[in-house]
Amino acid sequence: MNEKKIIVALDNNNILKTLELVEEIKNEVNSFKIGYEFFFNFGIEGYNQIKKISSNIFLDLKLHDIPNTVEKGIKAISKLKPKFTTIHISGGDEMMRASLLKKKKTKILGVSVLTSLNDKETNKYYNEKSVESLVKKFALEAKKFNLDGIVCSPKEVKYIRKVCGKNFIIVTPGIRLNSVKLKDDQKRTLSPREAIKLGSDYLVIGRPITKAKNPLKTIKEINSYLK
Repeated sequence: MNEKKIIVALDNNNILKTLELVEEIKNEVNSFKIGYEFFFNFGIEGYNQIKKISSNIFLDLKLHDIPNTVEKGIKAISKLKPKFTTIHISGGDEMMRASLLKKKKTKILGVSVLTSLNDKETNKYYNEKSVESLVKKFALEAKKFNLDGIVCSPKEVKYIRKVCGKNFIIVTPGIRLNSVKLKDDQKRTLSPREAIKLGSDYLVIGRPITKAKNPLKTIKEINSYLK
């Protein structure tokens, strides 16, 4: 059976509706992403309520601090046994080293560049001419320091797959659900199938699924489209 490719983002402030949703679609997803909004609202108790229904969780807390603090943070997160968690690659070499636990079950993904950052700000804060060039640099550093993979936009996926190889996880957020039924040669938005073809392992989709009238039907349609 082929592994599911969709990670569903659960960020919201209604725990009961979230639990109902997870129960409804758990067999059609790769994992459920828990980020700041959910975790700061419901904490470890809410996390464990989700985990009782589905053990596959992407705990997306984007750690970014001095190496010792990040190491302790990762050790605490590892007790929750998420499938994936994240750190900022921009935290530097020692921080990345500190995030790696021996015999860990949780995959450590490096956050490259936030999608809110533009080329002007990339040049201002990182002295790089573009977001794309910075993401490429970060990807190579993440690979060098043995992170399990990277979170990046669709624009850089093809390059990252080429230089980082097959055994490097690429998670792509920002996929537009309204492009699900577009043909692959239509470039108005990136379709889920196209992102997978470029080299993404998993796609993060949130509100287009969680706010759909029929979330189960919606995600089944996406999975069918990706086959």
